Amino acid sequence: MRILLVGAGGVGTAITRIAARRPFFDHMVVADYDLPRAKAAVAALGEHATRFTPARIDAADAAAVTALLHEHACDVLLNATDPRFVLPLFEAALAAGVDYLDMAMSMSKPHPERPYEEVGVKLGDEQFAREKEWTGKGRLALVGMGVEPGLADVFARYAADELFDEIEEIGIRDGANLTVDGYEFAPSFSIWTTIEECLNPPVIYEKDRGWYTTEPFSEPEVFDFPEGIGPVECVNVEHEEVLLVPRWIPARKVTFKYGLGEEFIGTLKTLHALGVDSTEPVPVRTDQGTARVAPRDVVAAVLPDPAGLGDRMHGKTCAGTWVKGLKDGRPREVYLYHVVDNQWSMREYGSQAVVWQTAVNPVIALELLASGVWKGTGVLGPEAFEPRPFLDLLVQYDSPWGIREQ
Repeated sequence: MRILLVGAGGVGTAITRIAARRPFFDHMVVADYDLPRAKAAVAALGEHATRFTPARIDAADAAAVTALLHEHACDVLLNATDPRFVLPLFEAALAAGVDYLDMAMSMSKPHPERPYEEVGVKLGDEQFAREKEWTGKGRLALVGMGVEPGLADVFARYAADELFDEIEEIGIRDGANLTVDGYEFAPSFSIWTTIEECLNPPVIYEKDRGWYTTEPFSEPEVFDFPEGIGPVECVNVEHEEVLLVPRWIPARKVTFKYGLGEEFIGTLKTLHALGVDSTEPVPVRTDQGTARVAPRDVVAAVLPDPAGLGDRMHGKTCAGTWVKGLKDGRPREVYLYHVVDNQWSMREYGSQAVVWQTAVNPVIALELLASGVWKGTGVLGPEAFEPRPFLDLLVQYDSPWGIREQ
């Protein structure tokens, strides 16, 4: 297998460090708009760097990405960029006739009149609209294959296959006790993506109602996370699992709630009130004249790079799937989870916990595809595949998962 990895930021760099220890692929091209960043990611691999080549690419230029795929005879494109670049990379892979994986799906658009009641364009709609083209070419687009979405969806499929006869609700619950020395506000993941998913109308699925939306940060609940993290208040947030799980798994309700904390929510609300969450460029006067800048890009530029926070970060992050239903006629409730300790991920890989936890999952998926254990064509989510091989391989990557009866 020959892989084109697009994006050498925190998650992309963690992907290279994880993949370098595995023999399943022949070569990986590490491409980024910032060529020095791609070169640094490869150079950091030391003796393992021989299977990696840095390259410069504009992820928004689908034709250039297609040409790069052909130049290096790649079999698959792994997208480690933010959601703005999903569609051009998705299109480039289709044009090149190669497989495609991403960790975030094509962006949503709120309903124009009733944004907090009805869905507009949902996450991933523009990708699923191309299903027939991918199937016709006999190629696979595996979408939402990070941790959330990704591993959380694998957990949902495992629960449906092995733990329940009937599912009432599947709820993704994400929480952490991470702190960052020296910063009052320092998101552990891309602030661009964080703003997008947290300030958009959250989506909920109910079997009798379909998909619908609510106000941001709605329906707070306290969820007790395992391995010492403890109780964290979680709120509704727009996320791909709610759009993916119901396509393959019968459940009466699907939700996603994120443990953000009062201070984090307050900061995001302030950004929104000031209008600096906008992606629409505005004119800015400088000594050199007038430039057009997207306010959200300015926010991202002034905040610390999440990939560089690992040495200042302490604590654990938990991603998991809470499932409620019936087994053998009796009520059952479980939480399937994956916890990463930042001290461990920094010591073992030099990557902070949140980006490492995201990065390990697409590498495992690629290994399963390379071995033929996972097979498919069309636009598919993680739920479309057998979960047990994935979870077994996750343990082999020195990253155990757990189940807690609620």
